[in-house]
Amino acid sequence: MKEKLEAFERLLSIMDELREGCPWDRVQTLESLRHLTIEETYELSDAILNNDPDNIKKELGDLMLHLVFYAKIGSETGAFNIKDVLDSISEKLIVRHPHIYSDVKVTDHIDVKNNWEKIKLKEGNRSVLEGVPISLPALLKAYRMQEKAGGVGFEWKTKGDVWKKVEEEMMELQHEVNQQAPAERLEDEFGDLLFALVNYARYIGVNPEDALERTNRKFRSRFSYIEGSAAKIPKQLAEMTLDEMDALWNEAKKNE
Repeated sequence: MKEKLEAFERLLSIMDELREGCPWDRVQTLESLRHLTIEETYELSDAILNNDPDNIKKELGDLMLHLVFYAKIGSETGAFNIKDVLDSISEKLIVRHPHIYSDVKVTDHIDVKNNWEKIKLKEGNRSVLEGVPISLPALLKAYRMQEKAGGVGFEWKTKGDVWKKVEEEMMELQHEVNQQAPAERLEDEFGDLLFALVNYARYIGVNPEDALERTNRKFRSRFSYIEGSAAKIPKQLAEMTLDEMDALWNEAKKNE
């Protein structure tokens, strides 16, 4: 514990020195750091998906620097400091874990999540969905909204029920396609289908954002293989038939 505290104290000291002595660090504000923090978060996400412990450590360090930076700026205006930040999260964790710090009984992690949402409402949140950022990517936002609504009992009983909803939305979309409905109507039905699929993913223990990103990566890798193979022939992709490209795609899958 002593070594951990010393390491954290060292980072705080370095932040003080940079804020005072570095021209770039000196002019930063909460607003100017915001987009950089978002970028660092995505870099951490990449490292996690790549299962790269060294880069995870590095990216966590970058994020830690940003947290300390925000706290330093807050202390200069008197709004808050690093102690306030740490005390706030510690108090929140104690209040929201009554099964650890009080006499509340839980049977599993589902109970814990449900209690968490109920406690947040008691703390003054006007809506269960209040904690879902508006700026979240749409797929992740759908997942988090469904998760939070489920925490207070707004749930299907079985994953079979959820799949029936998926099938229902698929039929409604296909109906609108067959009717040559306007684009706005097709978009509406397609959105309903995506939302239902996101919900089904949650019921089978899959994070849809992670699942889609892994598929994106597979597609990029396999398509890059097609491009590389075509260049060796040499041949332009536009000159190849679909069957030729599909054969290379299957080669890429085998090489994985």
